[in-house]
Amino acid sequence: MGTFGGIQKIKTDGVTKDYIKINYAQSDVLYVPITQLDMVSKYVGGKEGSVVKINRLGSDEWANQKRRVQKHVTDIADKLVKIYAERMKAKGYAFDEDTEWQREFEDRFEYPETFDQLKATEEIKRDMERNRPMDRLLCGDVGFGKTEVALRAAFKCMIEGRQCAILVPTTILAWQHFQTAAKRFDAYPFRIEILSRFRSPKQQAEILRRLKRGDIDLIIGTHKLIQKNVEFSDLGLAIIDEEQRFGVAQKERFKERHPAVDILTLSATPIPRTLNMAMSGLRDISSLEETVIPCRPTSSTMTMA
Repeated sequence: MGTFGGIQKIKTDGVTKDYIKINYAQSDVLYVPITQLDMVSKYVGGKEGSVVKINRLGSDEWANQKRRVQKHVTDIADKLVKIYAERMKAKGYAFDEDTEWQREFEDRFEYPETFDQLKATEEIKRDMERNRPMDRLLCGDVGFGKTEVALRAAFKCMIEGRQCAILVPTTILAWQHFQTAAKRFDAYPFRIEILSRFRSPKQQAEILRRLKRGDIDLIIGTHKLIQKNVEFSDLGLAIIDEEQRFGVAQKERFKERHPAVDILTLSATPIPRTLNMAMSGLRDISSLEETVIPCRPTSSTMTMA
């Protein structure tokens, strides 16, 4: 693996051609004719800002590195198969049918629901009422009402006294979800908390203690929710927002720790692996294709995502 050094004109046998210059370790250089661009591919990998090791030209370092990565990918794939097999065999919790409170909560929504929202909500509820763990993907663009559908599932979970967790990739998104949830659940005695860097270390420690005791009904948090020190009293539903922004190992570690918990994944742009699993039947999928239109103009309402 080398770094791009620009395009240079080189004259050989009386003919001038364009070549791509690739710099390798220890001042090694390789020139590739523009006409053979198919022999060169861009390196994709590593975290943003990370330093990538440059190899020597002609060494086995790059081949060995690829073999190690391929083995790691195979190991992850084997683990994924095992996790999903365990979830399919596990006996989940069968939630009861809707209560009057559920219908009242849904009637309080200030926008007219789209057909897709109603359909997705019913599909998720039917999953939750079965005695096997739910693993459903809710796909829809920003403004199509994924959040409201997810909060209806959260209400169904919490109204039976079980805990719900919403996992998000950023602190800002966690705060937005916290505000939206607080507004939607303000008429009900649910205890809602947020676990992110917006809380001090002392506050986070207290939140974790309350979560373990069962004194929190809905916890909204970032990657902190995946840490080993996070324990729930009775987790019934986990909602993962923008799942494409979490690493494979992070998401599957959570599923491994909670094999019988219902999981609802939200995404505007599902990653190919997730989409493939949905299309092949390993995961269920609901799709939102209509924009939620306000029934009256308002400046204080957050945009539903």
